[in-house]
Amino acid sequence: MANTGQFNDEQWREQLTPDEFRICRQKGTEPPFSGAYCDEKAPGIYHCKCCHQPLFDAAAKYDSGSGWPSFYQAMDENAIDECADTSHGMRRTEITCAHCGAHLGHLFDDGPEPTGLRYCVNSASLQLEPS
Repeated sequence: MANTGQFNDEQWREQLTPDEFRICRQKGTEPPFSGAYCDEKAPGIYHCKCCHQPLFDAAAKYDSGSGWPSFYQAMDENAIDECADTSHGMRRTEITCAHCGAHLGHLFDDGPEPTGLRYCVNSASLQLEPS
């Protein structure tokens, strides 16, 4: 996958599956408990599906019971951007890849210690490189 945030929609459609495009580039979501990484336990690094930016260490992954891969911290605070999301009549914090703008999921403040955060991420937005 090319490491760039400069693609247009046509180029992204060539690089991603239809579901990946809908989720990563159009801010979609996958149904709960359906993603490839929901129950994944392997050690490694989770990268952005679009640009391969390292986002999460598998050591920070935990079972939140939400139906999506959840992490209590990002690998680097500069790897993920946060913005207000008021869609669907809710107030949430959307998280995106800071490098290419891919929609990852949402951030909540109901996670475990040590951070109390839950990065709730679509599997389609991620690519695990096992260690």
